[in-house]
Formats: sequence, structure tokens, C-alpha cells
Amino acid sequence: MVMFSLATIMFLISTVMIIMATIISKKTFTDREKSSPFECGFDPKSSARIPFSLQFFLIAVIFLIFDVEITLLLPLIVTMKTTNTLSYLTITAVFITILLGGLYHEWKQGALNWAY
Repeated sequence: MVMFSLATIMFLISTVMIIMATIISKKTFTDREKSSPFECGFDPKSSARIPFSLQFFLIAVIFLIFDVEITLLLPLIVTMKTTNTLSYLTITAVFITILLGGLYHEWKQGALNWAY
């Protein structure tokens, strides 16, 4: 007669409970929409050669660029009290000039115009 320890008995009970829960909770129907992954509003079952508007992509990239720039501006606020005033103003002016130059470039290229 083999003596089971308490840990072995608890392991067997847990395993049986997990198997029973898996069997009981199994979905009996499959829905096409529920079983397909969400792909940004595009139907993954259709053709992959559907034309994609680059305007959406361009706006997303511009948003990411300016969103990252905000994270680079926040340390300037923290270091304002510890640095030289002239150095702080020079760094801030150069940084904001680069940002405004990029915004002006995007504007002149027509990237911010939604309708063509």
C-alpha cells in the first residue's frame, strides 16, 4: 500500500478540478467574428491587398514624434532651477526651434492637410 502525502493528494485534486473546469467551460459554438483577431477594423479573412490610406499612418507618426518630444521637454522643467539661466534659455530655444521647424516642414509638405 502506497502512502500518499498531503501535497500529492492536493496536486491530484487540483489537476482534476482544472480538467473539469476546462471541460465544463468549453464553448460549443464558434463565431467567425469572435474567433478572428482584431486587426484595426480590417477584416482579416478578406484580401490583404486592400488599399490603405497613408494619411492615417502619417498622422500617427506625427503624433508619435510630438508625443516623444513632450517627454523630452519635461526634464527641462526639472533642471530649470539647477542650471545657469542663459544655458537653460539657449537649450530650450534650440529645442523649441527644432520642433517648430519640423512642424513648419510638415505643414509645407501638406502632411497636415486631410483632404487632397
